[in-house]
Amino acid sequence: MSNLNLQYPIFGAEILCPHCQQTISAITLTDSYLCQRHGAFEVEPNTNDLVHLSSNRRWRQWDGQWYRQHTHPDGIRFEIHEALDRLHSQGYQATKVIIAGRYQQIITAYLRRGGNSWHSETLKLYGLPVEFSSDASTDSCWDVINFNLEKDQQQRSSKRQGYFHNFE
Repeated sequence: MSNLNLQYPIFGAEILCPHCQQTISAITLTDSYLCQRHGAFEVEPNTNDLVHLSSNRRWRQWDGQWYRQHTHPDGIRFEIHEALDRLHSQGYQATKVIIAGRYQQIITAYLRRGGNSWHSETLKLYGLPVEFSSDASTDSCWDVINFNLEKDQQQRSSKRQGYFHNFE
């Protein structure tokens, strides 16, 4: 009897589409998955990246969730913007953004400098202090996840408007 797991890509017979979160099936005897809405995805065997074949966008998985791997600063900035908006709509306020160190080179030019003196300048994004994860970090999640938002522990009343309505 043959092992059925060998007939499927490394993530198994089904995964959630990283775009629409719908269950999509593997194409047996390939390294591919097919979403009816978004087309084919292929697993790159050397990196375990899930690659959308028509756009070449890449995702990696951590704790059962897909994280897009960005190549341009606008992608990571937009993702942070959306997360801040979700956090705000839940009644929380972010206090700091920690961005994966692998993005430091592409995003630093887009950060604002803040601080009261020339020697204590802090990098900021959307008015929040920014730190980068350490390359020496033993936590391998930073090889996959893109950022983490630190938030106030106290939940405020949830507002209907998004985070960025406060800046208007």
